[in-house]
Amino acid sequence: MKKIVVKDKKIRKEIKQLEKKRFILKSIQNNSKFCNLVRLNTFYKLSSLSVSSSKSLISNLCVETIHKKKFTKLANFSRIVFLKLAKSGSLYGIQKYYW
Repeated sequence: MKKIVVKDKKIRKEIKQLEKKRFILKSIQNNSKFCNLVRLNTFYKLSSLSVSSSKSLISNLCVETIHKKKFTKLANFSRIVFLKLAKSGSLYGIQKYYW
């Protein structure tokens, strides 16, 4: 489980470092006011960036159990942990009506 957390932190760090560069290159590439040679060069620079710096590699993980599946977007918990915390009243503003 520790390996998954370390790997996820490494991926997020690399993506954060190259996020601005990737955004600038994409905006230059999609802008039709630049000449074709400049746009072509930005395309080559984009393709030379590592694949591991793509945002599609980020996966949402539960904070407590490191589960990828059954993840709620309301909070950073898996469904099971979210229900346990809601039943115990640990989450502010969430009450149990009917489960």
